[in-house]
Amino acid sequence: MNSTAAEIKKESSILIKLGGPIIATQLMRMGLNFTDTVMAGNLSALDLAGVAVGNAMHLPLTIFCMATLIAINPIVSEHLGARRFKEIGTSARQMFWLVLLLTVPSFIIIRNLDFIMTLAGVTREIIPIADEYLKAISWGLLPLFAYAGVRYFSEGLSVTKPAMYIAAASLVLNIGANYVFMYGWWVIPGMGAVGAGYATSLINLIAAIIFIAFMAKFKAFKRFNIFGKIKGPNRKLITDFLKIGIPNGASTAMEILLFASVSVLMGTLSVEASASHQIAINVAATLFMIPFGLSMAITQRVGFSIGQGSVSKARFRGFTGIAICGLIMCGSAVMLFSFPEAIISIYTDDPLVSKMSVSLLFMAGLFQISDGLQVGGFGALRGLKDTRLPMIVNFIAYWLIGFPIGYYLGILSDFGPKGLWIGLISGLTVAAVLHNFRFHRLTSST
Repeated sequence: MNSTAAEIKKESSILIKLGGPIIATQLMRMGLNFTDTVMAGNLSALDLAGVAVGNAMHLPLTIFCMATLIAINPIVSEHLGARRFKEIGTSARQMFWLVLLLTVPSFIIIRNLDFIMTLAGVTREIIPIADEYLKAISWGLLPLFAYAGVRYFSEGLSVTKPAMYIAAASLVLNIGANYVFMYGWWVIPGMGAVGAGYATSLINLIAAIIFIAFMAKFKAFKRFNIFGKIKGPNRKLITDFLKIGIPNGASTAMEILLFASVSVLMGTLSVEASASHQIAINVAATLFMIPFGLSMAITQRVGFSIGQGSVSKARFRGFTGIAICGLIMCGSAVMLFSFPEAIISIYTDDPLVSKMSVSLLFMAGLFQISDGLQVGGFGALRGLKDTRLPMIVNFIAYWLIGFPIGYYLGILSDFGPKGLWIGLISGLTVAAVLHNFRFHRLTSST
């Protein structure tokens, strides 16, 4: 498909309009954990440690489940492109069954992680607080997954602003709820760090109720009959969800575990290395929300094109989005290269940590482009409902290439923290090349 500058400009505008609210939503959802951490830290070091360990224990599983639910996005966007409105409503109802399917085992697992903390050697005083925090968090899993499902459903239909508004309200309410449950108010006793877990569960419930109510009232959704006659789980449709969703969830989990493993290894080098890495990775994770939000928009646009029966449009829209991700991350890289000291000063004034952090921000700058291209490429493939082979690619890129290189250079050789980051850069670069090459192959027949 020959694309004029006007067509590229138009598609870029659509992608940014779709992706902007998603980016804002992601940043504000990150803010929930940030406020929990800050407010727990104001209680005591033990409460802060309890929240930190609790989050480390449950986030891989909850993020896996939420990434699995992203499958609803390409499914409904394709139905929308094909104007199969009845199937959109059916998909929504079956998505709720998938939410329940993911919630039950997650609830059981998260409430029984104390023995793993013991096996991992977590300090004995931290375990009871982390365990109670996890039990408090577990009550919010059903509404959390329901919220995620309806959010991805809405984004698949190009309706992205409601999630942003709800995320903004949730962030504000979370501060108040944390204060009530952590410090106590009226008839509610102060529960310390555990209170942050109950506050999060309450906020998840409120967010889910508001979003589902919005779906029921939103005029543009009426034609889908989302809340029509409720039937039992449809094995075929649930299987279709899982075929797309589980590889997507596994891919996300593999990337999270790679970065978590590098963080653990940094702790074996020195306190300064661990602190410097935490600063650099926090900056990189925040910047990553921009291409990640755009990748969700890319998924919608590619899926919509496939529903219209146009692979050429899917190719054009996919590569336009991928190029925007790459360009944005070029800008991020320039910022990291140009103002590292100013960025680091926000986090610390320790001279040794600052110096090491500056060197790691340089490494973070190097992988910005690869990170943008890999998430953009993966988003385009997700729009084609192609997630199984990309999952295998991520395993190879991250765990057979990136992690061994990082471990060899950072731990077995003398490169130190930079060596571990070279491993991250290697894995992300391989994933970027292979994801984009596969999208090219799958859409090059026109």
